[in-house]
Amino acid sequence: MPKCIINNTEIYYEVVGEGEPIVFTHGASWNHKQWKQQVDIFSKSYKTIIWDVRGHGYSSLPPGKVDSEDFSKDLIGLLNHLKIKKANLCGLSMGGHISLQTAIRFPEFVKSLILIGTPFTMNFNWYEKMFVPINRWSNRLIPITISAKLQARSLSKFNSNNKQYIEDAVSSMSYNNWVRIWNTVTRMDSSDDLDKVTCPTLILHGDNDTMTKSQQGYMNNRIKGSQLFVIDNAHHATNLDNPEQVNQHIHQFIKSL
Repeated sequence: MPKCIINNTEIYYEVVGEGEPIVFTHGASWNHKQWKQQVDIFSKSYKTIIWDVRGHGYSSLPPGKVDSEDFSKDLIGLLNHLKIKKANLCGLSMGGHISLQTAIRFPEFVKSLILIGTPFTMNFNWYEKMFVPINRWSNRLIPITISAKLQARSLSKFNSNNKQYIEDAVSSMSYNNWVRIWNTVTRMDSSDDLDKVTCPTLILHGDNDTMTKSQQGYMNNRIKGSQLFVIDNAHHATNLDNPEQVNQHIHQFIKSL
């Protein structure tokens, strides 16, 4: 298994294909396997990089408090390890926010951003301000196996093939790692930094993704020159629900750069 040590953490990654690099970053509680249907297509023309964010999949999680700043630092560390000076960053949900923060903090490394179902905060409106703290607390009470089943069921309504992957990915995390990760992810906030993004940005959003829908128009208005497209028949597992349409938008966007 290809791993490297970054910030005292074992980071798992895979590189497939040659050419201009695209780094795909998965959502919270998932892993690098989320991007199989993108790697299968884009590795024919691009260098595709998939990795496990610390605490997920095959990557480790050091003891102590999880610092969200380490997520983007890990991504930059991986690029340095692979001797990549500049890359296109694509992420879903947590992975999108990590990619967004990387573009804000390390703009010299980012050629473009592709944000799929990406929240830039968990404190956007009254609903999030009320629900997220409750969710953070209740998350501690639910066994990881139950969380895996619930998430797999709710995010496989548009594509039944999602169910097994999501259940396997979530249940492979330790309960302790998940609680620590989610406690940190729900506190990530880039509300005041969106106008600092200077690279070309593509925003994709599932037409049935009620989890992040409210933030997409605002983000589109704040990130200068960004493009926003809605993906048909898709929920929060957008690239899994409708990979063909997602791949088409990514391909057209990168070709236009």
